[in-house]
Amino acid sequence: MDNNSSFKPSLRLIDATMLVAGSMIGSGIFIVSADITRNVGSAGWLIFVWLITGFMTLTAALSYGELSAMYPKAGGQYVYLKEAYNPLVGFLYGWSFFTVIQTATIAAVGVAFSKFLAYLVPVVSEDNILFKLKTGMGNAGQPQFFTLNAAQLVSIGLIVLLTFINTRGIRSGKLIQTTFTLTKLLSLFGLIVFGFIALDSDIWKANWHNAWNLHSLNKDGSFSTYTTVAALGAIASSMVGSIFSSDSWNNVTFIAGEIKNPKRNIGLSLALGTLIVTVIYIVTNIMYTGVLSLHDIATADKDRVAVTASQQIFGHAGTLIIALLIMVSTFGCNNGLIMAGARVYYSMAKDKLFFNKAATLNKNSVPGYGLWIQCIFACLWSLSGKYGDLLDMISFVVVVFYMLTIIGIFILRKKHPNAERPYKAFGYPVLPVLYVVMGLAFCILLIKFKPNYTWPGLIITLAGIPAYYLIMRKQTSLK
Repeated sequence: MDNNSSFKPSLRLIDATMLVAGSMIGSGIFIVSADITRNVGSAGWLIFVWLITGFMTLTAALSYGELSAMYPKAGGQYVYLKEAYNPLVGFLYGWSFFTVIQTATIAAVGVAFSKFLAYLVPVVSEDNILFKLKTGMGNAGQPQFFTLNAAQLVSIGLIVLLTFINTRGIRSGKLIQTTFTLTKLLSLFGLIVFGFIALDSDIWKANWHNAWNLHSLNKDGSFSTYTTVAALGAIASSMVGSIFSSDSWNNVTFIAGEIKNPKRNIGLSLALGTLIVTVIYIVTNIMYTGVLSLHDIATADKDRVAVTASQQIFGHAGTLIIALLIMVSTFGCNNGLIMAGARVYYSMAKDKLFFNKAATLNKNSVPGYGLWIQCIFACLWSLSGKYGDLLDMISFVVVVFYMLTIIGIFILRKKHPNAERPYKAFGYPVLPVLYVVMGLAFCILLIKFKPNYTWPGLIITLAGIPAYYLIMRKQTSLK
């Protein structure tokens, strides 16, 4: 282990942009529109959910540009929160990031890869149970089991493989990230083009005839109307999926120490990457409404809207095409998540708030220990089978931390008015304030209408408070 090595700036603007876009595009865009459609019941509101999510994502990314230019070093959002508030707030973000946000996302994306690989290699399906162990009895007197399926093993294998590749140096991870992201962007563009070529005018007219009638769409084809307040709750519930699909854009800030000309290129890559993905997401959903009825979108098998749409566009080959596209997408997405995540633990360890070994770089100038401990935790989430539930629950906390970080821009302008700011937040103060207002409305509506999506994430985050003070006490006793 070479403790004296330092990060090597080797990522160009295109590499940083591909990290932003590649980390955002996983499996969500191919799936979550089914649940959104069930919640809002109309084409106009389906697109509106993606538009409002895209606006929030772009606004946050443009605001983060100021912070990334002020603190162009490894750790990104963890560093911004620590500098704007105090070490505890930074730690709570890092704690949530390690315990759930990043590691559970890596697990979820890995299992998504496995599920679509099963279209080509059925033996790796999640239905192929390899091990089953009774663990007790449930509340209803039903036996509970721990099961291990083939998809989970493939997910673990993928996570280990990508972790190993990234321990070999930033160039290895960069090559995979840029290549796979460009491939999936071109593939998604191709899917959109062929989708519009195959557009069914009757389906289009039916979907857009009454585009702004907001109601729930039940699987049997019936509708349920909302009160005004409940309608707002339905929109917030829908945004859980779209926000998850648009998340991880901030991963590029974690890897700032390895980006060339970071004061310029981080902010620019955030703007370009989020804009590209936002446009693709919105146009993809418009394409869905041209080839599938709202009922078909809402009732797609296992919510796999893209598979259903691709079958309409390409016939029987559609399933294979989407399976390959999602495999490319999730492979590249997980590479970006794995590459970037370990840099947060490195920064925390430098502040003595994480395992000490995570503060060292290996002979290839990357945080090898941090990569492997992240790998172990992500693999455990893969085994648990609970990552999907937790990701729904953590969306609330993710938005809370985004709001706190953006508020941090105001705090830092007051604390350090003369600090160098090579780039200033676009639309300041209007757009940052607008993001905070929209984020706050989202969180309040979730608390009211979907409390199960809020309190588990809060509990996980707040559990970091005693952990922080235990670490502080240990540090004091060692002095």
